[in-house]
Amino acid sequence: MTELFLPALRACASRLSAAGLALACALTAAAPARAQQAFDFYDLSQRAKSMAGESYKAPASTLPKELRDLKFAEYQQIQMRREKYYWAGSKTPFQLVFNHQGMYFDLPVKVNVVDAEGVHPVKYDPADFDFGGRKLDPKLLQDLGFAGFRLLYALNDGGKRDDELASFLGASYFRMVGKGQVYGASARGLAIDTAVPSGEEFPRFVEYWIQRPSSADKHIVVFALLDSRRVTGAYRFTITPGEDTTVQVRSRIFLREPVAKLGLAPMTSMFLYGTNQPPTGPVNFRPELHDSDGLSFHAGNGEWLWRPLNNPKRLATSSFSIENPRGFGLMQRGREFERYEDIDDRYELRPSLWIEPEGDWGKGRVELVEIPTADETNDNIVAMWVPETPPKPGEAFDVNYAMRWTRGDAKLIGPGLARIEQTRRYAGETKGADMIRRPDGSTAFLIDFSAPADAAAPARKKAASKQPDPVSLSFSTNGNADVLENSLRRNPATGGWRVTLRIKVKDPTRAVEMRAALVSGQTPLSETWSYQVPANETAE
Repeated sequence: MTELFLPALRACASRLSAAGLALACALTAAAPARAQQAFDFYDLSQRAKSMAGESYKAPASTLPKELRDLKFAEYQQIQMRREKYYWAGSKTPFQLVFNHQGMYFDLPVKVNVVDAEGVHPVKYDPADFDFGGRKLDPKLLQDLGFAGFRLLYALNDGGKRDDELASFLGASYFRMVGKGQVYGASARGLAIDTAVPSGEEFPRFVEYWIQRPSSADKHIVVFALLDSRRVTGAYRFTITPGEDTTVQVRSRIFLREPVAKLGLAPMTSMFLYGTNQPPTGPVNFRPELHDSDGLSFHAGNGEWLWRPLNNPKRLATSSFSIENPRGFGLMQRGREFERYEDIDDRYELRPSLWIEPEGDWGKGRVELVEIPTADETNDNIVAMWVPETPPKPGEAFDVNYAMRWTRGDAKLIGPGLARIEQTRRYAGETKGADMIRRPDGSTAFLIDFSAPADAAAPARKKAASKQPDPVSLSFSTNGNADVLENSLRRNPATGGWRVTLRIKVKDPTRAVEMRAALVSGQTPLSETWSYQVPANETAE
């Protein structure tokens, strides 16, 4: 019982009967608990439902030109003063730091803090920020508001609560890191009409409620209100930092109007080039350049699929129809520094982002959108779940899932299954009788699989038993390529298996789709490699 309620309790005790005192004590003791529930998911979902029945009010930016025209490096100079961090003087293990508006972050968001005493709106004060030596007229900054916020925590060794854990900034974007990670892929609250000719709509988190953690809490709860022309939504994020940072997401969505494509649990990333798509321009010192190198998903029928990413010449969309997905995500499998050689941006430390649906999501598709980009500053990859039957306007649509920001994604693959370690694409060639390799006009691929655990023991006994290897290759195409080579052999350097493919595209205006997997009879021994050679471009 807190000291706040003790005076009232002593006063009522002097004039109440024993029975009345017992009742009063019970009610008074319950008061802090009720105060803790000053704001919850029900309150937020009711507000989202109410807004869905109202006309949409588009926000207007009041950001002055002096802040709107900033370059990214200039915007980064605007920082909240350390002594003004919202929980700077408290014992909570988290710090709350606000982002100032600037550049294309030009719309304010409301931020509230929820504690045992109720809901407290956080007031914007330009004096809380260091503008990097920039002299700005105070009148220009009046009532501007925040663009977003960051959460800090003692995530890495050292025990100081100043490691950046999470950032909520721009539309409905947010991103997290775990121990030893650096920012890479981003998540979104919702995607609407991504890669649809009519154009994409970007819902925004317009208001946040952040529960103040106690000194013993190892997690923090953030509520967010989503709004756009055709949708509203209520979100609760329970964020638990650690080796992997995990987030339990509860959301309830209301449509104002029908949408062509509703993207759930969407995420974005960057892929410029890699071993499966070498750079075509000037050679960079970095052998690979990407935040994520593939899409992975675990289908409801148990199949695991791996799709290496492309940076296409034209927008490309791939759909994988499944029922009740068990998980999907944009992954960064290349963990060796030598793959990137970048001591500044540390791409080998970028987290994979994995989604695990709660409950059955029914029929739908995992959709991958790949957008052309010429540099690493643009997120050009989108992955999301698209339900076969979207909700009707006005009805509540619940979507709950867990997120994992991890560098240990190898542990996610089903036990015993071989994992695809790399995909290499190059100009096909043949070796002549003179032992010289000569290009033959084909497109070639090397796919390295790790060793299937189930097949390892029989394979070791192969020489003694003189039985054939229990591993074979299942391979197929969509018919738009002549297959010149399709071979499987052991990789003595890794203990795994190597697939060599050579193909010639029949109709370059159509994409080539290929699938390959290790099997023993009809039993899968690996995840399935799924690859697309986009239309209207060569893969050499």
